[in-house]
Amino acid sequence: METQKRGDLTTGSIGKKMLFFSLPLMASNLLQVLFNMADIAVVGQFAGSSALGSVGSTTTLVGMFTGALIGMGGGINVLAARYFGARDKKGTEETIHTALLLSILIGGALLLAGVLFSRPILELLKTKPELLEGAVLYIRIYFMGLPALAVYNFGNAVFSAAGDTKRPLFYLGFAGIVNICLNLFFVVSCGMAEEGVALASVISQYISAVLILAALFRSREDYKLRLGRLRIHKEKARLILQIGVPSAMQNAIFQIANLFIQVGVNSFSATMVAGNSAAANADALIYDVMAAFYMACGSFMGQNYGAGKKKRVMRSYLISLAYSFGIGTAMGFLLVFFGEGFLSLFTSDPAVIDAGMKRLTIMGFSYGISAFMDATIAASRALGKSLIPTVIVILGSCVFRVIWVYTVFAYFRTIPSLYLLYVFSWTITAAAEILYFKKVYRTQVTLA
Repeated sequence: METQKRGDLTTGSIGKKMLFFSLPLMASNLLQVLFNMADIAVVGQFAGSSALGSVGSTTTLVGMFTGALIGMGGGINVLAARYFGARDKKGTEETIHTALLLSILIGGALLLAGVLFSRPILELLKTKPELLEGAVLYIRIYFMGLPALAVYNFGNAVFSAAGDTKRPLFYLGFAGIVNICLNLFFVVSCGMAEEGVALASVISQYISAVLILAALFRSREDYKLRLGRLRIHKEKARLILQIGVPSAMQNAIFQIANLFIQVGVNSFSATMVAGNSAAANADALIYDVMAAFYMACGSFMGQNYGAGKKKRVMRSYLISLAYSFGIGTAMGFLLVFFGEGFLSLFTSDPAVIDAGMKRLTIMGFSYGISAFMDATIAASRALGKSLIPTVIVILGSCVFRVIWVYTVFAYFRTIPSLYLLYVFSWTITAAAEILYFKKVYRTQVTLA
């Protein structure tokens, strides 16, 4: 089929194809970050530092729930790419129809859990009393969009697996423009604060979900959605969950570990909390740009693994690693040198900017290191191995970070001693992940 040829990742230059494949993904990821950045920028500039602190205090909790949905999307992407690469029409159809229903169910479950437990979790985080009510209000409204976010991530995963990363970008771009306009309308014109930016995000998320679903129902390709075929195929559900659940757990547990870091941040002044909230936007910005190459790694390795092209499997991993390390390092360095200008997008308070620079200075020189961990995890999952990489991450990054908070940070009680845990945890975890991937590649690809 012509579309299959356009989406075929099993021939041609991997480096060139991966770059052009990743650019729309990168832009799409950046737009998702801009959803949240627009919330924080508008509320910080027009509703004050208190509202900024309230919204920023929810960052880790929001990341815990949305990260779970992104992890499930990764499982869908890997499995769909494998069937697409093998030209297995039945397998592709069963995978996407099962995946849609699973995504809706999981999105609904996370919505319910988020609404019920947001206040207790924020209290456990020792959120400042003056910020708590605004944070609870924001997050309960924001979580109403989780089912829509689950559906969009599903559609994005399917299109990416088929080699089409442009259409999801267009749909998200339109929704992003709506989000920014509604942010300004609700906050500036209507005088709303946390609730206004949360409502704008929810509306934009449902717009992107509707657009991507409509495209899948209109498609004439193997991944076309048909209402009459929507059901859960047990074997496909098992495979999706086998890859997706560990990935979702990893993302969620990462954020749980980060909750302990947030507790450490919350032990400082409200100004430091606000500065951390503003600077933390750089994390999402850079991680999501790098993540475009991790998703590309899954799609390229999945299609080539399904097609039995062994050499291209390893080359896909190495090229995605090189790209993600390069872009992460370059963007990190730029943030170090232009950090004050970046922070001024979210606040005009010099004290908050100074506090934010304490984080950016350390993190900016560290982002590239995370590529060795995340690209290798994506490679292992592309070969169907998700559980062990997740266990390694939990031990090497999550457990290690908690231990660090209660030992190194507890001893020094300084902001640098808190932020340095990132680069140390990335380095330890990356070493273990690379050793495991080499073993998996040898047994499943080289000796297969």
